Amino acid sequence: MSRADLDKEPHEIAAMFDGVAEHYDRTNTILSFGQDRSWRKATAAALHLKPGEKVLDLGAGTGVSTVDLARSGAYAVGSDISLGMLGVGRRVRPHVPLVAGDALALPFADNSFDAVTISFALRNVQDTAAGLREMARVTKPGGRLVVCEFSHPTLAAFRKVYLTYLMGSLPAIARKVASNPDAYVYLAESIKAWHDQRSLAGLIAESGWGQVKWRNLTGGIAALHRAVRP
Repeated sequence: MSRADLDKEPHEIAAMFDGVAEHYDRTNTILSFGQDRSWRKATAAALHLKPGEKVLDLGAGTGVSTVDLARSGAYAVGSDISLGMLGVGRRVRPHVPLVAGDALALPFADNSFDAVTISFALRNVQDTAAGLREMARVTKPGGRLVVCEFSHPTLAAFRKVYLTYLMGSLPAIARKVASNPDAYVYLAESIKAWHDQRSLAGLIAESGWGQVKWRNLTGGIAALHRAVRP
């Protein structure tokens, strides 16, 4: 299997990421022109983690984002549906807690975490609303959610340039640097089809989260959505 379709069957998504796991982090940095690092930093800052708190890093992949979260002194647990990504993470980051899990049926008890975050993976969940409800289930009342996800650039001219890169240049670059270039065609298509900022905020609120806010990153290429579990 080389590429998932936009129906986002969990086994197809897992297999696709298995196929790109070995060089995934490096490829992300190249394709984002290094912006992935600043986006991880912004996500960690938005969570306002305190020493001793427990945070779930969902869609953690190889755990590079989980490491960033743990620097706060919180106990950070990474979870991902791709065993291939987790395998790479356990090899290169053996001290990072990484757990296999489907976002629609997380292997954690109710009210387990003070905060939960998901970065650039929510759009890969088959049922977005159900995934958001499941995140609320494992979060304590008053706990925080931060979603960092690709979004819609706010300036029309910038959006046009970005879409040209996304649908044309990105797949071409992926063919040179990625182990499974076809997977990045799916990723580009999934970004183009994804919610805009306001639409995602509404979906988060409808899924049981309160105090939903967002701010744009890199002109709206990505956005941080924050919420609190009532």
